[in-house]
Amino acid sequence: MSRARTTGVGAVLLALSALAACSDDGAQPAGAEAPSASTAPSVVPTASPDAPDGPALPEVTDERSLAAVMREELPASRIRTVAVESRTDAYTRSRVTYRAGDLTISGVLLRPRGEGPFPGVVLNHGYIDPDVYRPGQGLAREQDRLARAGFVVLHTDYRGHAGSDEPVDDFDRESRLGYTRDTIAAVLALEQEPYVDADRMAMLGRSMGGGVTLNALVVRPGLVEAAIIYASVSSLLHENVEHFTRRSRPNQADRIYAEYGTPDEAPEFWAGLSARSHFDRVSDPLLIHHGRVDDTCPYRWATATQRALVDAGADSELLTYDGEGHTFYSRWSESMDRTIAFLRRHLGISPRS
Repeated sequence: MSRARTTGVGAVLLALSALAACSDDGAQPAGAEAPSASTAPSVVPTASPDAPDGPALPEVTDERSLAAVMREELPASRIRTVAVESRTDAYTRSRVTYRAGDLTISGVLLRPRGEGPFPGVVLNHGYIDPDVYRPGQGLAREQDRLARAGFVVLHTDYRGHAGSDEPVDDFDRESRLGYTRDTIAAVLALEQEPYVDADRMAMLGRSMGGGVTLNALVVRPGLVEAAIIYASVSSLLHENVEHFTRRSRPNQADRIYAEYGTPDEAPEFWAGLSARSHFDRVSDPLLIHHGRVDDTCPYRWATATQRALVDAGADSELLTYDGEGHTFYSRWSESMDRTIAFLRRHLGISPRS
């Protein structure tokens, strides 16, 4: 395994974010449907939530953009328990819901035994067809491992999945802007619970969820104290569209470009959906895991994202795994040891005896 630690500061790279995504199980993801030209964001942009001394907000060039989401207010909701699914020697697992703007989002919550307060972590799963997705699906190994390590875990189902409300419009979901709202709202909701330490929050995303996590980091700097992404999608949108949508659904790719223009024809629009366009806003320490033989989300995507983070001055570390593919079968336990050590270090948690 090799390491690359960020130290440089440079100009923000103009790039594109992930629209298509890869599955937790390495299955082929669905592409984006072409939305109607009359669709609008699900939340009306309001006053900026950034602190006065925080990073400057970028100009909004299109209402469907990360810059627009940065100006939205997402009031914190409480978590509602729907049903207790199981109890283990280490934690209780429950079906829950919380609010993301006007939508109700479902998920699963794992609460360690004891009174707490415990550090919290929100999990963002990779692409799974919403028609077959089951509550809490996609990161079962991570849920159990993190809960046993003493973290309260909230795995969000995203809008349009399991018991969550459907998105207000297709583009809200297909651009991943909606999923970004859902995961930010998940952190805010988890912070409201008395058994959670609101000053020790983290986020972990896999595959498509890695792209969602990067979006959240640029939309809300300081939202969490640390973040981790595994086998993430490319931070260039056109690479994801060409790699996933163009190969399996070429007509859909044609409709997307016909609706919004190609990256060459409409660079501002595509850049506006890209976390990489705003990597100068990443203020939270980030750990990236990627296998060198990942044939779903190629390794070169991780190195390109890491270089962009380095140039933007972000605190990011890339861990690479020889012989490891998209699913991290053989070295997953090792990677989770490193993930938990990273979280404890940046959340100020002493190792358990």
